[in-house]
Amino acid sequence: MADPVGDEREVRLRRRASLELLRAEAADELAVIVHERLLGGEDPWEFMDDLPTVDELVVFTLRAENIAENGGVRPNASRHYRVLRQIALDYPALTPAVWRLLGEANTHRRWDAVIQTDAS
Repeated sequence: MADPVGDEREVRLRRRASLELLRAEAADELAVIVHERLLGGEDPWEFMDDLPTVDELVVFTLRAENIAENGGVRPNASRHYRVLRQIALDYPALTPAVWRLLGEANTHRRWDAVIQTDAS
């Protein structure tokens, strides 16, 4: 016999969080990163431009969840595009961040998914 309380709990666990909650968690994570780097003696003028925005971090978090759901297999370029595009469709407010991450802008950042390797 099925456990209705257990089934309901599982549905709630699979349900995605609201964008506000995802942004709040990302903002907390960025605050911790900044704090750690400041405690390490780094100059904020040197590292702040290297950090992702809150929305970019949310997109990366959602992308990581997708990778985990796919058995941990990192996506190829085509799947990466589709995953990020689906994130933009699911969360329209993240569309500008998705397109920044898909484009060639900001490729100087170490964490960026697209890193230009040629010096031209």
